Amino acid sequence: MNLQHKYNNKLLQEKSPYLLQHAHNPVDWYPWGGEALARAVAEDKPIFLSIGYSTCHWCHVMERESFEDEEVARILNKHFIAIKVDREERPDVDHIYMSVCQAMTGQGGWPLTILMTPERKPFYSGTYFPKKSRGGYPGIIEILEHVKDAWVNEKDTLVESSDKIMKHMHMEFGASERGEVNEEAIDSAVSSFSSNFDKKYGGFGSTPKFPTPHNLMFLLRDHIQTKSSNALNMVEKTLESMYRGGMYDHIGFGFSRYSTDRKWLVPHFEKMLYDNALLAFTYIEVYQTTGKESYKRIAEQIFEYVLRDMTSAEGGFYSAEDADSEGVEGKFYVWSPQEIIDVLGHKDATEFCEMFDITDKGNFEGANIPNIIESKISLDKLTELPLDNMRRKLFLYREKRVHPYKDDKILTAWNGLMIAALAYGARVFGNKSYLAAAKNAVSFIQDKLIRADGRLMARYREGETAYPGYLDDYAFLVWGLIELYEASFDVKYLQLAVRLNDDMIKYFGDGDKGGYFIYGSDSEQLIARPKEAYDGAMPSGNSVAALNLLRLGRLTGSTELEEEAERVFSVFADKVNNYYMGHTYMLMALMFSRGKGSEIVIVGDRKSASVQSFIDKINKNFMPYSVVVVKDVKEADEIKKMIPYTEGQNMVDDKTTAYICENFACRASITDIDRLMEVFNQ
Repeated sequence: MNLQHKYNNKLLQEKSPYLLQHAHNPVDWYPWGGEALARAVAEDKPIFLSIGYSTCHWCHVMERESFEDEEVARILNKHFIAIKVDREERPDVDHIYMSVCQAMTGQGGWPLTILMTPERKPFYSGTYFPKKSRGGYPGIIEILEHVKDAWVNEKDTLVESSDKIMKHMHMEFGASERGEVNEEAIDSAVSSFSSNFDKKYGGFGSTPKFPTPHNLMFLLRDHIQTKSSNALNMVEKTLESMYRGGMYDHIGFGFSRYSTDRKWLVPHFEKMLYDNALLAFTYIEVYQTTGKESYKRIAEQIFEYVLRDMTSAEGGFYSAEDADSEGVEGKFYVWSPQEIIDVLGHKDATEFCEMFDITDKGNFEGANIPNIIESKISLDKLTELPLDNMRRKLFLYREKRVHPYKDDKILTAWNGLMIAALAYGARVFGNKSYLAAAKNAVSFIQDKLIRADGRLMARYREGETAYPGYLDDYAFLVWGLIELYEASFDVKYLQLAVRLNDDMIKYFGDGDKGGYFIYGSDSEQLIARPKEAYDGAMPSGNSVAALNLLRLGRLTGSTELEEEAERVFSVFADKVNNYYMGHTYMLMALMFSRGKGSEIVIVGDRKSASVQSFIDKINKNFMPYSVVVVKDVKEADEIKKMIPYTEGQNMVDDKTTAYICENFACRASITDIDRLMEVFNQ
């Protein structure tokens, strides 16, 4: 027993930072698993399920108010079996019960609170509850007392209610009839974004505002296809406004999870790996499209933050940083004018405070979030301003503060996203350090997160690997590997992508109807086995899988993979047609399938200056519907096995040679780099 704490519960043996945060609560918490579930059945007690994550502000609030409270603990320990779940380790459990909460209450979020039968069937749900009722919110004590009495006196009613809820959820989780995505889907989605667009501050809809980078990636592709200035304007305005706001950390770089206000000024201060990966990817794409150096610099700053603060010594990427420090949300990130003066001196402080809206009045609870929202200086000029020396001094000063908690678990799915972003950055910027970081992360995953039998796993922390990988782990990592192949043209990354994609189909595929389940056929079987196509804060595993299938199909010449992608479109067609804006990554995959794309094969010595010059020319162009292969003459036989259509594609006159195929037809070979660019610009 740990004598330093008054209470210790069964979470003490877990590796999850979130579960460990609750290991000394007076609540007799169990982790999700057989022991807790068996005890619920044996003692015929309802289950109190609480789901959250380590950097969740309102999870911390509910813990302080209720789970550290002995009165609440007495009720829970006597009349319930209390189970804690880290949503980032168990997205399967979280998805099922979050769907229940949304169906029952019309909303969701974390902390997620579920009351259910010993058979895991829910009958009551909600999110944050205070200890005692206030402001229209029922208190947790009131809820627990009511359920305790109902379990004794009206148990049949609760069980009947849970059966009805699960019957409804099984209908919700069931796949729709196979169909086709409407022809007007893309135009209608763009129109919906236009009508929801905030012309003054960028972004869409009302507060809170989330970055949702894949929505911007979708609009960028519409711009490429239609030459719509409206689509590009929405993308640029949103990206610029997010950067100008306090949602961006102007001192240490990186984006917070979302903005609580219209102007992107006040963030929810937690920083998530997935947001920063997807935003870096998006800024790079817009840099390619527009050629504006400011977007490149912002992406580089995101990578500086990730490589400095979010990278383990072993090469994997950490998950998140908390919003709170010293129990106060945002304390680490805010400033007073006097602090700026103390660090920079009066002259520089005056310039810095004027630029970054640091005032005596403050813009956040009496303190100041640095931002450049009201600055009239262009984004390009802002990212060039000679204030970096001041910023560095402030950064070093800030480093001495108490840092927010860092969730240092390494998740395969989120690492896949950062690998994709870094590889793409390496490719477009020609940055070898980004390429090395992406390769190191893949090596880490191969060493630590692939089981001896080849099964991909979901989480690593402090030497422990746990949980068979979910759909997102496979789909996001395959995306990263495709990007890494097109950044390095090392065929081993393409081979690993194909193998993992095959395993994804094997473990998650629905052979009858199409599409992919959230968790594998070899994983713990829960009360439902849902599929998901909704592209929320992150794109869904099914959406990413669909685009991966198409890209791998084009890269390897496999029509079977492209047909598999069409089955994904078909099975989710009804859901896409019912809400276009909620399926933008799926629509991106559809655009790839239907768009004018090309397969580009470059033949030569992969490491030669000539081949590299061809690659550099290609990488300057934003070509989201094209795939690129390098047939290294030293690896020709191995590449032919992997990519059979490259047989017969050889160097002409011993020169680096490009072959371009479009719409099932191939052009004449090209050995002149200027001619190559003419073809791309036609």
